[in-house]
Amino acid sequence: MSHNMPHDSDTDQGTITPMAPSFQGSSIGTSTRAGSTKSSISNEKESAIIEIVPQRATLPDQLGSDLSRQIRHKYASSYRKIFGVIFTINLIVFLVFLITTRGNPNSRDIGSAASANLLVCILFRQEEFVNLVYEIFVLAPHSWPLAIRKRLAKVFHYGGCHSGAGTAAVVWYLLYTILATKEYIQDKQTDTLINIITSYIVITMFIVILTAAHPDLRRKYHDHFEAFHRFAGWTALLAFWTHNIASANVTARQWHASIGYVLVRSPNFWFIILTTSCTIASWSRLRRHTVYPEKLSDHATRLHFKYRGMSPFYGVKISDKPLTEWHAFATIPDVEPESGRINGFSVVVSNAGDWTKKQITKPNERKLWIRGAPLHGLLYTSRLFRRIVVVATGSGIGPCLSLLFADVTPRRVLWSTRDPEKTYGPGVVAEVRRADPKAVIWNTNEKGYPDIVAETYQLVHELDAEAVFIISNPKVTEKVVFGMQTRGIPAYGAIFDS
Repeated sequence: MSHNMPHDSDTDQGTITPMAPSFQGSSIGTSTRAGSTKSSISNEKESAIIEIVPQRATLPDQLGSDLSRQIRHKYASSYRKIFGVIFTINLIVFLVFLITTRGNPNSRDIGSAASANLLVCILFRQEEFVNLVYEIFVLAPHSWPLAIRKRLAKVFHYGGCHSGAGTAAVVWYLLYTILATKEYIQDKQTDTLINIITSYIVITMFIVILTAAHPDLRRKYHDHFEAFHRFAGWTALLAFWTHNIASANVTARQWHASIGYVLVRSPNFWFIILTTSCTIASWSRLRRHTVYPEKLSDHATRLHFKYRGMSPFYGVKISDKPLTEWHAFATIPDVEPESGRINGFSVVVSNAGDWTKKQITKPNERKLWIRGAPLHGLLYTSRLFRRIVVVATGSGIGPCLSLLFADVTPRRVLWSTRDPEKTYGPGVVAEVRRADPKAVIWNTNEKGYPDIVAETYQLVHELDAEAVFIISNPKVTEKVVFGMQTRGIPAYGAIFDS
């Protein structure tokens, strides 16, 4: 569960009639369509004073019918499309097996298909592989058409590959288990029995993982989901190794060959080696590091780590109980004021549950666990655009600070939160102002909740932005992304429970 999102109670956005703000300028200059000119002449100084007043943008109507908007922008998400494509590819392969074998597929081929999908599933949770995918997708230059770049920016939906391949692996392995059971009934040998037993253990663990990963169950019992996912996954991996050796032993007997000969010629064997290597690569880098808390308020804290520098656009997984729960946070580079050198990184933690509350109430230096390599996230795709609008509510500003620090893409910032300086400290507010001197920092205690879609569109209008990025809770994220996309503006927000 990611805790770099603000707590819902702080950020649910109502709708009020927005007041016309004073001009919110761009960090790269004023858009020519952003405002009209008023002039007044001072008799005392005999000079013209020109004041730029922004033209209030009218929020355009949504495109298409209500049904088409719901289907295109809510139900037919990129995540689901990727899931569907992977499942369709597997269905085609299955039909090819049926046709080429005249309805009697070989269990070894079915097992190889299951192992291949399992490898793809694990690869899209392996940090270096995911980072490589991000790096390839953001290589597209700004000269490419926006229609291409806005689709490349959806690379963060890669979770569809993980879940699609994982679900397909379960279906393939269920079919394999049925065929293996049929073979055992026809040939009741000891090695065949071992193969059957390990197959049933693996498929049971797969079904447990798949059931626990259902979005409704995952949201309601998230801690239990993590436990099921981790320990059932490890059990399945060990059982899978045992099953591979048992299956190879059966094949060796049938081929009158050695088990080593069978293994090195088995795609299953090489797939499981790669899958195991990905798992080991992450957990072998489990380290306990000293953390230096900076309490911002009773609602938020900033945890500083000094064991390494961190470039912008990365996130880390943090825990104090590494076997039972992990929490993902976007990192912010820490810089020495004198030299400007990056000497560590920090994460902003807001009160969003028991674990985060515990971190806020512990002001003393201590140690926390960090696992795997730093991982790119959603905001890294902002590099694909010429100009962007960054929207955050509450502690969602934390992940955005990394983007603002990078200073790669010209941007405007809209941050809606209660008492920004009191809750997050003057340092965080100063970082936002530094990145966008005319950032819209909306104090909800003073002004109430904004019409966040209208305020976002106003900044898009002023900057002539190509895309919008939002970091908020699920309700507001969906509201802003849907509100922009249905008006033809590319918008991106986190995928929750993906």
